[in-house]
Amino acid sequence: MLIRGAEVWRHGRADVRLAGGTIAAVGTLTPLPGEPVIDAQGGLLLPGLHDHHIHLAALAARRASLDCAKIRDEGELARLLRAPGTGWLRATGFDEGATGGFLPDAEMLDRIVPDRPLRVQHRTGRMWLLNSRALSELLVAGPPPPGMERAGDRFTGRLFDEDAWLRKALGSTPPDLGAVSVELARHGVTGMTDMSPRNDPAFARHIAEQRAGRRLLQPTVLAGALTLALAREDGWRIGPLKLHLHEAALPDFDEACGTVRAGHEQGRAVAIHCVTEVELVFALAVLETASAVPGDRIEHVSVAPSELVARMRALGLQACVQPHFIAEHGDRYLRDVEPRHHRDLYRLATLRDAGLVLAGGSDAPYGSANPWQAMAAAHARTTAAGLPIGPDEALSPEEAVALYLGDGLDLSRERRVAVGAAADLCLLDRSWAEASVDLAAVTVSATVVAGHVVHQRIDEAPGVRLARAHSPA
Repeated sequence: MLIRGAEVWRHGRADVRLAGGTIAAVGTLTPLPGEPVIDAQGGLLLPGLHDHHIHLAALAARRASLDCAKIRDEGELARLLRAPGTGWLRATGFDEGATGGFLPDAEMLDRIVPDRPLRVQHRTGRMWLLNSRALSELLVAGPPPPGMERAGDRFTGRLFDEDAWLRKALGSTPPDLGAVSVELARHGVTGMTDMSPRNDPAFARHIAEQRAGRRLLQPTVLAGALTLALAREDGWRIGPLKLHLHEAALPDFDEACGTVRAGHEQGRAVAIHCVTEVELVFALAVLETASAVPGDRIEHVSVAPSELVARMRALGLQACVQPHFIAEHGDRYLRDVEPRHHRDLYRLATLRDAGLVLAGGSDAPYGSANPWQAMAAAHARTTAAGLPIGPDEALSPEEAVALYLGDGLDLSRERRVAVGAAADLCLLDRSWAEASVDLAAVTVSATVVAGHVVHQRIDEAPGVRLARAHSPA
C-alpha cells in the first residue's frame, strides 16, 4: 500500500509505502503495478495513537448500559431508569450531585424500579447501587461480601469495591470488544494498554481470542495482577504490575513493598494508581523502600504538590496523565477540592519540566475515549464552564499529541513514521497547521494497523480515496 502526498509527522511532505506490516519506504515514491493507493491530500500522517490507560471490558459494558452522566435531578434519574424490558437493568456514570449529594439506597431505587433487578454504577467505578430485586438475586449466589453495606439488620444496596464478587455472583463473562475496537480505530488509536488491576490469565485468554477472531483490531498491552505472568496465549503483551491504591483502605505498607518487589522480579515495571495526595505519598514511600526501576510509573497523578513531584523525579518515575479530566470534571474540582490544591490538579508542564516522561491515557470508560479531546484539554486547561485550572500547566499542541505517541512498553520512546517501524498509522483530514489550531475538531481519515486499513472515512469529499493505482503509461 502507498500513502501519497502526506505531511509526515516530524518529517515533512512525503509518500509512505507499507509492506509486510511495516513501513518499507518514505520519500518521493511511484506506485507499483496494482498497488493500493491512499491519497492523503496533504493530511498529517502520524504514528498510530496509543491509549496508555484504558479499561476495555468496562468500556464495552458501559456501551450496553444506560448512561447517568448527564442526569441533573431525581426526576431525570427516574425517567431514565424506567426503561421498558425485563431482566437485569444496568446503568453507569451516576453522580450523587443529581440527588442532592445523597447516594440512593435500595429503598429509593425500589420506588423507581420495583419489578426488575437494577444495578447503578457510581461515576468512580468503585460503587454499585442495588435495588431489592438485585440484592435478592445476588445473595442467592452466596454470602454477602465485606463491601456490602449494612444499616442495622438490613443491606442498604450499596456495594463498595466488590466487582470480583459481583462478577462471580452474576456468572459474568468478559464482553465482546468489537464495537469498542472500531470506536477507538475511528479516533486513530492503533494500540492500548489495559490498566485494570484484576487482569489475570483468564482475561488474557479473552484478549487473545478477540484478537484471533479480529474482534479486537489493535495490539494490546495488559497491565494487571502478578498472575498475568502465568498466561501463555499469544495476541497480547504483558505490561506493568498494577497497584490500585485507595486512600480509605491503604494496603499494609510491608505487603505493598513486597508486591512491588515481586513485580520487579518478574521483569515488570509497576504502575500505581494515585488520585489523592495521600495515595501519592504512600506510593512514593513504597517505591523508595522497594527501590524503583526504570519504567515504574504513577497513574493519574491527580494531586501533585511540588515537593512530591521532586520525589518522583528523584526516583526516575514516569507519569500517565488524563488531561481531559480538567475539561470533564474541572468545575466539580473547583467546587469540591481544597483551594490550596487547585494548582496541583493534573499537572502537566510541571511534570515535564521536572524531566518526567509523560504519556496520555483515557481511563475510559471513566473518561472520554477520544484522545483528540484529551489533547485539546492538555493545551487549553479550562473547565466545561470555561474556567482556567493551572493555565501554566498547559502543553503545546505538539507536546499534547506526543502524549499518545509513546511505545506501549517504553513510554520514553516516541514512535516515528520511519522505515522499519510498524505500519500502525493515523492519517488526518487536515495539515498540522490546521489541526494544531483546534485539536478537538480533528477528524481521522484513515487508521492503519499492521499495514491494514481498519478505519476509513469515506463520507465526504475530497476525503481519502482508496483506489487501485495503474502502471505508468
